[in-house]
Amino acid sequence: MRAGDDAPAPGEVRIQSAHEFAWRHQRRQYDLIVYQIGNSVAHGFIWPYQQRYPGVVLLHDTHLHHARGAALLVGADGEAYREVFTFDHPGDSIDAAELAVLGFHGSYYFLWPMLRSVVAAARAVGVHPRGSVEPLRAAFPDVPIGPVALGMGCEVLPCDEDRREMRRGLGIPADALLFGVFGGLTAEKRVPQVLRAIARLRQAVAGVRLLLAGAPDPALELPQLIRALRLDDAVTLAPDLDDDLFERAIAAVDVSLNLRWPTAGETSGPWLQALAAGRATVTIDHPQHAHVPALDPQTWLPRPGQPGAEPVTVAIDIIDEEHSLELAVFRLAADRSLRERLGAAARRYWEREHTVARMIDDCERLFDRARAEPDGVRHELPRHLRPDPFARAERLLQPFGISTCGLF
Repeated sequence: MRAGDDAPAPGEVRIQSAHEFAWRHQRRQYDLIVYQIGNSVAHGFIWPYQQRYPGVVLLHDTHLHHARGAALLVGADGEAYREVFTFDHPGDSIDAAELAVLGFHGSYYFLWPMLRSVVAAARAVGVHPRGSVEPLRAAFPDVPIGPVALGMGCEVLPCDEDRREMRRGLGIPADALLFGVFGGLTAEKRVPQVLRAIARLRQAVAGVRLLLAGAPDPALELPQLIRALRLDDAVTLAPDLDDDLFERAIAAVDVSLNLRWPTAGETSGPWLQALAAGRATVTIDHPQHAHVPALDPQTWLPRPGQPGAEPVTVAIDIIDEEHSLELAVFRLAADRSLRERLGAAARRYWEREHTVARMIDDCERLFDRARAEPDGVRHELPRHLRPDPFARAERLLQPFGISTCGLF
């Protein structure tokens, strides 16, 4: 049902089509525009609005190349992509853009974040990982940039009976030592590396199981890989859990493996859900999470620069990935006390850093800063990003000798 043409009352929440935005904005129905942007093609419809109507940008990822490339290259000759690439990365050779124009998509996208045009059209920018704030401030000193916690996770800790019930539903024994990977099952989530580590662990420890909850990437050929590693009886695939079952599945594991490489500068939602559930976790030692207290599996000491901090995860060095991952899963499998300590510390960390209340406080601070900023784009954006809205109408009317001038 279409919402009324009037502005919503204070405190009223409406879900409206993006197509209604422009005319409602013209009627001044918005106090402040907020864009939630990630490195996803699902956000493709946002770009034209964000570039034309400056507002607050909440960055889920600090690298947007995959999403920007998808929006700029579809059905085009590459000129728009080249223009935006040059603006976003003025110090790099334009020849680098030809890789994408010619169709060579891949991990090199992570080398160029394609972020400048988004930040230039923002009144303020919020970013989820606190470790990304200072690098972004250094890169864009004229834009207010601040941390906005990603508020995710269950407020109520799951009880043991909830965990046993979820395992029964998945066909996993209650006494199994259960590891889990959650979200899209892709090469970036290091699924092959996890499977190899679990295969080696199974040779030494009985009762080890692995839950893979998420949609598998066909390119991984997961069934064949699982069969080759003789893990058919140890791996449970759950590709289509709804949101509630997905969160309950995270709470049902003993250790959540939240690995991602390359990284787009994101904060993992499933990792936060695991922290909230009080689960031990293993992560990659990403720069954006350098502030998170973590154990180094090569020494089992807190990583440098965090004296006295209570470790909440095990963070592995990507340079030593398979070896460090093996060290992590073997130690966590053998040391229940360590799993419990990490899980309890994880929950306390989540309560401090990632509740919805914390996210709201961060947003309010950022919104106050944004309101004090000028309502306009700070830099002259590429022509492609600031098109003449009447250009198509002019082309249609030209054969009739009519101009849009004075019509609108």
